[in-house]
Amino acid sequence: MWKPSACILCECNCGIEVLVGDDGRSFDKIRGDKLHPASAGYTCNKALRLGLHQNGNTGRITHPLRRKEDGTFEEIGWDTAISEIAARLGAIRDTCGGETIFYYGGGGQGNHLGGAYSPATLAAFGARYRSSALAQEKTGEFWVSARMLGNMTRADFEHCEVALFVGKNPYQSHGFPRARSVLKEIAKDPARSMVVIDPVRTETAELADFHLQVRPGTDVYLLTALAAVLVQEDLVAADWLAEHADGLDAVTAVLRQVPVSEYCVTADVDETLVRAVAARIAAADSVAVFEDLGVQMNRDSTLVSYVEKLVWLLTGNFGKRGAQYVPSSLVPLGRDRGYPDGQGPRSPVVGAKIISGLVPCNVIAEEILTDHPARYRAMLVESANPAHSLADSATMREALAALELVVVIDVAMTETARLAHYVLPAPTQFEKFEATFFNFDFPRNVFHLRHPVVAAPEGVLPEPEIHARLVEASGALTEEDYAPLRAAAQAGRAEFAQAFLGVLADPAKRRLAPVLLYRTLGPTLPHDASAAAVLWMAAHECARKNPAGVEKAGYGTGLEAGERLFEAIVNGPHGVHITHDDHDASWRRLLRGRINLDVPELLSAVAALRDRAVPQQDPDWPFVLSAGERRAFTANTIMRDPSWRRRDPDGRLRMSVTDATRLGVTTGDRVRLTTRRGSAEVAVDTTDTMRAGHISLPNGLGLTVRERTGVAPNELTAAEDRDEWAGTPWHKHVPARLEPIGPEAL
Repeated sequence: MWKPSACILCECNCGIEVLVGDDGRSFDKIRGDKLHPASAGYTCNKALRLGLHQNGNTGRITHPLRRKEDGTFEEIGWDTAISEIAARLGAIRDTCGGETIFYYGGGGQGNHLGGAYSPATLAAFGARYRSSALAQEKTGEFWVSARMLGNMTRADFEHCEVALFVGKNPYQSHGFPRARSVLKEIAKDPARSMVVIDPVRTETAELADFHLQVRPGTDVYLLTALAAVLVQEDLVAADWLAEHADGLDAVTAVLRQVPVSEYCVTADVDETLVRAVAARIAAADSVAVFEDLGVQMNRDSTLVSYVEKLVWLLTGNFGKRGAQYVPSSLVPLGRDRGYPDGQGPRSPVVGAKIISGLVPCNVIAEEILTDHPARYRAMLVESANPAHSLADSATMREALAALELVVVIDVAMTETARLAHYVLPAPTQFEKFEATFFNFDFPRNVFHLRHPVVAAPEGVLPEPEIHARLVEASGALTEEDYAPLRAAAQAGRAEFAQAFLGVLADPAKRRLAPVLLYRTLGPTLPHDASAAAVLWMAAHECARKNPAGVEKAGYGTGLEAGERLFEAIVNGPHGVHITHDDHDASWRRLLRGRINLDVPELLSAVAALRDRAVPQQDPDWPFVLSAGERRAFTANTIMRDPSWRRRDPDGRLRMSVTDATRLGVTTGDRVRLTTRRGSAEVAVDTTDTMRAGHISLPNGLGLTVRERTGVAPNELTAAEDRDEWAGTPWHKHVPARLEPIGPEAL
């Protein structure tokens, strides 16, 4: 029997259908779901091998585990696990304060529903600080977007005249629906153009009309030169900017002083090519832009985000077809209040800027490995693997070992779970109700509540149930709290809404709302979809904030619109449209209805580039390593079975033919790769797609299942190498050296 679900390997979460095996637990076949409203049957090669996630022997755990004194684990019952964990969290709260309990995670790519219940657990134990993978990637951009627009933006590549990708290879990492098909459509259309800024000649760059093969780590110079050409050659949309933007004079005053030729030399990109790209962007009716991890995990990442946005804002590419837009949302992600630098919340020990509520990942170990009284003392990790995915794995392991309590909620015995005091097993993403909160489509936005495809094994609990039990064990909620809401839910949804609003008036109960919904509204939902209860509140909020879009999507108006939207979500196993916007909706979602071009601290930093020393390669570290490149058969660490990779199973180090010749190595030879933090032996893959001096390792390797396969990139990265504004890591710019390994060393 074919059942609908979605891919879990990137943020697009394309719809798939799964042919379930006779055992009711395994996948026989996978195909694209033609009824999915966003992907419409499209998949890339990766989704078709998800059976190796569900069926593979990947260290699956099916009973709660408790660490013994000798470091091994023993199976315990759920009641014992919950009561002991709650008691230990409560003791830390009562002795040192709930703010010393830290939360990390909340879901992998497209698996966010369980994490939506975590705020209740944090509230029950008084926890304040949290982080996730977004703080390794997007927080700099979130902060810049908040300062410039008051909201996040995405781009319409399906209809754009010019597509610009900055540190982004959507052929492998996608990021928008039907990515490979859309890229090919743009490449084939003589009226459209594609521009790629990337030191690697990626699959996307191969399709591009313009490839600006920038020197690694100099993107800010290249983008500043590009923006400066727009200003210096009077290619800006002056009338549009006068109507919609503030701060133009301050920005143009800085950009008119930029030495374009010098910056092009620094970036090692031909000036003629940069000027041609500027002219093409300025002449286009619409330009869609996507910056991603190639620059967001690199030097000057926040500054790059600022200048990248200046490029499309100076040319008027916002709030129209084929350009940037502000999407609606069911559960907002990435929203920041945009505090000026020096203001806003900070982490308790290091004083790092907290953006979008997230502590920078690169300071987590520092927040633990100290005798500061406010240090983190306990850590709850959910559907995440910080011992592998955060910079400087050795120090992260040391930090985890220093905590008084580590609790991991996950499917498999991950590298982090092996270091925990308790491991709580959850169903896989296909054994429970799940959803992604990466809902960014426009003008018709999509939300997909994925129903279970196969049965979960005995002994595991879904995350909403785990959080509910922890909250109840803390004493924060009892049957006395549930009874009135349960009675109201039985009487009807209108009665429940009135009763629930009364509960929300109590600040102490407001943060416990997810568990209150799960225990009271949840049992009344069809399909045994109790886990979807938290979406009821989200659906009503979506209808309140986006009344025109929700009405146009067919759900009516007023309070009934939220109910109809929620019912459609729960009963739509292929996914549903939640809003249908017009382009003016983007303007309504700006903080003040206008664009702010002048972010003083960032504009000052752009002006100061002229006085900054030109980046030079350290002769002791002659290579720049990109630690974590997305390739044809790499994704995220959800895919733990190494046999899913059909090509390059060990994750070779890519390097230029020029460098290989100089070192006297060829494809298949082994080298020792050394950084300031560690070293590893790895086979090389020589290619003409890499610049000389630039090398890369794939992401998603170095996991230990039956044995370790490939190099774990973060054994080689340093936590102190991070962005000055947002604290995001420099994973794509790691100084390194290489030494050939002769036959005698093998």
